[in-house]
Amino acid sequence: LWLLLGLILGVLGAAMHVLPKKLCSRSRTVVLSVLAVSVLETFLTDLLEGFGLEVLTDFVYYKRGGLEVGGALLVAALALLIPLLVGTRIKDVKKQVVDLPAEERKRVNLILLAVSAALLLVLPFFLGKIANELLANVGLFVLLALGLNVVVGLAGILDLGYVAFFAVGGYTTAVLTSPNSPWFAPELHFSVTLIFVVLAAALTGLLIGAPVIRMRGDYLAIVTLGFGEIIRLLFMSDWLGPYFGGAQGITNIPGVDLGFATVKGTDPRSVFYLVLVFCAIAIYTSWRLQASRLGRAWMAIREDEQVAEAMGINTVNAKLMAFVVGAVLASFSGAVLAAKVGSVFPTSFMILVSIIILVVVIVGGMGNIAGVMVGSFVLIGVLGGPKQPGLLQEFQNFKLLIYGILLVFMMLKRPEGLVPSARRTRELHQEEFLQDAWIKGDKLDSDDEDDGGAEPLVAPAAMSGGDEGGEE
Repeated sequence: LWLLLGLILGVLGAAMHVLPKKLCSRSRTVVLSVLAVSVLETFLTDLLEGFGLEVLTDFVYYKRGGLEVGGALLVAALALLIPLLVGTRIKDVKKQVVDLPAEERKRVNLILLAVSAALLLVLPFFLGKIANELLANVGLFVLLALGLNVVVGLAGILDLGYVAFFAVGGYTTAVLTSPNSPWFAPELHFSVTLIFVVLAAALTGLLIGAPVIRMRGDYLAIVTLGFGEIIRLLFMSDWLGPYFGGAQGITNIPGVDLGFATVKGTDPRSVFYLVLVFCAIAIYTSWRLQASRLGRAWMAIREDEQVAEAMGINTVNAKLMAFVVGAVLASFSGAVLAAKVGSVFPTSFMILVSIIILVVVIVGGMGNIAGVMVGSFVLIGVLGGPKQPGLLQEFQNFKLLIYGILLVFMMLKRPEGLVPSARRTRELHQEEFLQDAWIKGDKLDSDDEDDGGAEPLVAPAAMSGGDEGGEE
């Protein structure tokens, strides 16, 4: 059987190089579509039943699980028909929007934003608990990734201890709201607690940022990694056990009381709406900062810190502000997680969380808000978080392996990310462009020598330098 399987795969692989490209492309589309529909059975069943399409679910999937033959044929037919019907219309519409004047393009973007917001508000009512839970988890990681995008994507500070701010937000919320807090239990309302969460996160950002602010590159990454582990081990230690519960953590954290309803983990839809509010705040804050004087200072530091300092930018203050903003956004995610789960433990804030959030930012597109959101959906929504399930539940045991493969592939083939910013793309490909230009110039020089040196390649300044410059 193995020999037969190898023979079939070899023949298919050879056929991909012999058959017409269009046929190969259509075949790949059909195979991938059928595989995607079969693997995403749980999510798609939940989604179709939410819209009242149980008849379609029964036709596509067996009741005991698995894709039916008729369902597979239907998916294959749609995978062939949709590209034929749509064609290049999407690209044409995108090009038309890009070519519009600035004011009209801004109006179109606002309309698209309003439509997207309306869909996000309405869609959860048609989804089941599984899909809403998935959206809530994606929103939490979007919130975390937006904060890390400020630190890494805009300011260029490689922070591997970002989970520390996540932990500070969760533990501050737990101490101030839970009646089971071992040392101090004021049982404040969630809205009042947020004020102290912001203050604690900002102070932690300053304390972690101040010692490492002069470091760069690998040294900065290693030191921030150490600080992230220090925070987690302090929460776990017996020394701070009487204050934060040690390894037992803090339990019985109440949900968010809104007066007319209570947001808690047993109602994923309400949690998603709460996360959506915080994500909207984070997106607006990131967007405003990105176009501000401080945002331009961050991007100048990312491109070349020495030149930025020579141009009069206070790099110390700018870096500290990046740490503080990133810490506050991460603390929001920690606060929502504590209210959602109802408990916090040191094991929830492993260093793996920092690494996965960094992968989300890199894969999505550093320095781009839309890229961070796409990266969160692709990685967290499809593969799942460190302890959160994704759409591909069958591959949970191979999740970290897929993360690693995807990261290596993106670094080699598309380092700017899935949805890159124009500035970041120019930065990453600037060196390649200059290298290609140098190689081309070197080749032209050698060609001129072969032609007998008819007309050497010289700079315009040298050409205007007279006979002496020409001899040089």
